[in-house]
Amino acid sequence: MSTTAELLKGAAELFPGEVVTQAHVRHLDLPGAGRFALITLDNGLDHTKPTTFGPASLANLNTAIDQVEKEAAAGEIVGVGITGKPFIFAVGADLKGVGLLQRHEDGVAIAKGGHDVFKRLSHLAVPSFAYYNGAAMGGGVEVGLHCSYRTVSSALPAFSLPEVFLGLVPGWGGCTLLPNLIGADRAVSVIVENSLNQNRQLKGKQVHELGIADAIFEGADFLEQSLLWTAAVLRGEIVVERPEVDRGEGWDQAVARGRAVADSKVHGAAPAAYRALDIIEGAKSGDLQAGFDAEDQALADLIMSGELRAGLYAFDLVQRRAKRPAGAPDKSLARPVNKVGVVGAGLMASQLALLFVRRLEVPVVLTDIDQARVDKGVGYVHAEIDKLLGKGRVNQDKANRLKGLVSGVLDKAEGFSDADFVIEAVFEEIGVKQQVFAEVEAVVPAHAILATNTSSLSVTEMASKLKHPERVVGFHFFNPVAVLPLLEIVRGERTDDAALATAFGVAKKLKKSAVLVKDAPAFVVNRVLTRFMGEIQNVIDEGTPVEVAERAVEPLGLPMSPLVLLELVGPAIGLHVSETLHGAFPDRFTVSPNLKAVVEAGKRGFYVYDSGKPELDPEVAALLKQGDTVLTEQQVRDRVTDAVAEEIGLMLADGVVAEAQDIDLCLITGAGWPFHLGGITPYLDREGVAERVNGKRFLQPGVASVPVV
Repeated sequence: MSTTAELLKGAAELFPGEVVTQAHVRHLDLPGAGRFALITLDNGLDHTKPTTFGPASLANLNTAIDQVEKEAAAGEIVGVGITGKPFIFAVGADLKGVGLLQRHEDGVAIAKGGHDVFKRLSHLAVPSFAYYNGAAMGGGVEVGLHCSYRTVSSALPAFSLPEVFLGLVPGWGGCTLLPNLIGADRAVSVIVENSLNQNRQLKGKQVHELGIADAIFEGADFLEQSLLWTAAVLRGEIVVERPEVDRGEGWDQAVARGRAVADSKVHGAAPAAYRALDIIEGAKSGDLQAGFDAEDQALADLIMSGELRAGLYAFDLVQRRAKRPAGAPDKSLARPVNKVGVVGAGLMASQLALLFVRRLEVPVVLTDIDQARVDKGVGYVHAEIDKLLGKGRVNQDKANRLKGLVSGVLDKAEGFSDADFVIEAVFEEIGVKQQVFAEVEAVVPAHAILATNTSSLSVTEMASKLKHPERVVGFHFFNPVAVLPLLEIVRGERTDDAALATAFGVAKKLKKSAVLVKDAPAFVVNRVLTRFMGEIQNVIDEGTPVEVAERAVEPLGLPMSPLVLLELVGPAIGLHVSETLHGAFPDRFTVSPNLKAVVEAGKRGFYVYDSGKPELDPEVAALLKQGDTVLTEQQVRDRVTDAVAEEIGLMLADGVVAEAQDIDLCLITGAGWPFHLGGITPYLDREGVAERVNGKRFLQPGVASVPVV
């Protein structure tokens, strides 16, 4: 049997680029309690480079525990604590290294190495304490679960077990220890439900309320207060009592609830949530070592899965590529933006105004065709700021300042004469948008950027009648604006680098993930989704039952079914985009007569929800005219994925974006495409669709897939 040190030494050789975390031991005298050892996890970098656990980092922690274990056994210390550097406790495994592993046994070594180090904290001769002083995720949470007691800072901004979100399980004790600490139902919420809800984070207060932490203290003097509390525990003045965990029917119901959550989110298409639930189910016995062994196997199996590699690929896209957009001009060319104009005061325009004023904190002026609409738009922004105030997201002074920055006028000359950036969000018709831009160009300064939020129209055509088309740029947001991070930045044929650089600079301040897109019909997300939706509508029109067509794409694990998505987008908008694309590419994009009939009938979607579940609206069913070609679910899925693979191949050949990675980034951040799929191209590669349709993969082997040994 290999020792822990040998396991970690072997693993470290596989992770050459690890940012190594040190585990510094210092000693303190706790009042009335005695000498205490405090381990601080620190990678020597500031809070923008969070502390992680790679093999060398685990080895350092193992060495620190060697020291305190001897001191505890010799009676030289009364307790051991573990905490992090300022603002960061630890954010888990070093994921960069995980993607390099090529063999199942290497995965087992990483899993076992983490367990072997962390569980030593629960076997010391003295009590152990974890002080969650800052962000704690994954292995950072788990190392604390192995301790006897935990405290948490009320200022802690992010605490989670995000592994299922990425395609893993909490494999260093999380699946086994957490349900045994706080009960299966709460553990299922943290491990499965929060992960599958776009990696929802807990705040310090919630960590305490859930029972994960035994005490909570203010951020300003968190460590000092935690140590005073520790002294009181060690003196016997504070006795921590935890509620008894329900190991009966409640445990089984919690696991069943978790499976229902997983089914609703990934429809069996990704294994991680189900593996986590299997381990939670087994943890009911309270046999911790059996749970740790199950975690080792699950972690190794998942590390060698395509889903995890796709998840890591997606994580890298969102964390790195999104911050350095391919093809963006030098940021030094960007012009300052000290005032923003918004043409339109409808819901989309009002959402944009709210985002601009919150992120840029500069004056924002809305205009529309009558005062009532202007007042309604400004009123919406003010009301949303009041909601933020009510939730404690802004204080009264800031709320007053933000509201004071938002105004509305009818006269564009009055509103925009000193604006640096004007965005239009008016009716999606080329003539209307050309007229708006002509009016705006006549009154704005020479340096002002003109942006359009069009979802499918040509930016080049929109700018074609202007004196200065070079300052027009596509700036396409996704609805809801506050939630979806994607911003498609579209370069028209005449758009210059200064306009583009300014657009990227503004996008960064808006905290959006910007992707540079060629001025091609419907850009990226709407083009891919329209081809996807169009093929679903085609098979329904030809005769396949609606429920079969919907069920066919469930294995993709999308956040919602195609027709529910259509309802969210709005059938009229879906029809408009399909008509635009049919005009551009009539051989591939169809206009569904059934969708047209639904829109003409004024229906908002295909479903009614009288029973709480979506059921085909009888009025819609009466409108549908279908042929007699009925396909199986597999045939539907092949039709849909083949169509999408063909479209993406054509988009890349035409240079709509720089690489397949940008298509995936767009679908993840703009359409909620699952992380575990890595967007769309890794799935099409893994299922053999890309090669079947285009004769080649979208990504090289080892990119979003297990490297070939």
